[in-house]
Amino acid sequence: MDNIFENIAYLKGLAEGLEIEEDTKVGKLMMGIIDALDQMAGEIEDLSYGLEDVEEYLTFVDDDLSEVEDYIFDFDDEDYEDCEYYDEFDEDYDDEDEEVVEE
Repeated sequence: MDNIFENIAYLKGLAEGLEIEEDTKVGKLMMGIIDALDQMAGEIEDLSYGLEDVEEYLTFVDDDLSEVEDYIFDFDDEDYEDCEYYDEFDEDYDDEDEEVVEE
């Protein structure tokens, strides 16, 4: 993420070094593009931080769900097929050839 901000700072430096005047049409365009890039980089950074929070939260939810599953089912994943409801569950979701009728 820092690389994006470094690149934008470099572009700003280039624009200043070229002495692009903001009063001209080209100057307005160039500075507008650089400003837009700067704003997008800020938004991307915010989204990145938000995504990290969501990933952390999802990890906690997954861990909690695993604890609930262990408590409710009280057996390991490899014992799942030995469950008395496995055959009914398996039949319910294996019927892909069923026709669905909508009214």
